[in-house]
Amino acid sequence: MDFQFKDKYGINDLLEIMRILRSENGCPWDREQDHKSIRKDFLEETYEVVEAIDTDDKELLLEELGDVLLQVVFHSRIEEEQGGFNFGDVADGICQKLIVRHPHVFGDVTAETSGEVLKNWNNIKQQTKGQETYYETLESVCTALPALMRAQKIGQRAKRAGMDFKDVSQVLECLESEIAELKEAVAEGKKESIADELGDVLFSCTNLARHLNCDAEESLTRSTDKFMNRFKETENLIRCDGTDMKSLNIDELDVYWRKAKSK
Repeated sequence: MDFQFKDKYGINDLLEIMRILRSENGCPWDREQDHKSIRKDFLEETYEVVEAIDTDDKELLLEELGDVLLQVVFHSRIEEEQGGFNFGDVADGICQKLIVRHPHVFGDVTAETSGEVLKNWNNIKQQTKGQETYYETLESVCTALPALMRAQKIGQRAKRAGMDFKDVSQVLECLESEIAELKEAVAEGKKESIADELGDVLFSCTNLARHLNCDAEESLTRSTDKFMNRFKETENLIRCDGTDMKSLNIDELDVYWRKAKSK
């Protein structure tokens, strides 16, 4: 194999390694992959980067960013073999985009604040993508995003067209109304209606998150982590009393839960 081993490698080395892995004499597994087969890997690697950021683990962040970069190189190589774009085209595309969307840096547009920058960015994005209606800006939000994140993003874009609540109290009223409709659906026992109304409640929660300047996805993640920590403490308290959780009824479990919550 014609490969030069080094003490320090760069992006060109990564591209060459991927070429070798995908070659006839490379790795059988790597050769078999296509865009769809490694789609989930890309998602997992991205979430692992987020976890490294959340835990402030710089060493892990370094590693996980490399894994994400590998995915970019992997997909680029697959496409290049099919006669499509290559990694150079990917790099060129993002460079072109950054230059066009930062006219206050690479042009003669003035933008003194982050708000002005974002406004220019969104206007340029809408123009370059040929979006002529507000609905098209909503439609362009990635459908593969986590549901809460997508809903909040769509709500934010609808706001640009003036379609939004006046204040937090108005959002809360809407949320209470949606909860009432959910209760009615539950009382009627219609599964499809229950699912629809529950979705409306969740969508209203994302609107509330926007008006409270909170991120719905992050808020739910923190609450889930909080639940896990309290669950762990509850189980520990029960085990210390020589009891198994499953042997207790919900009222008895609640007593331990309240103890764990008070710690």
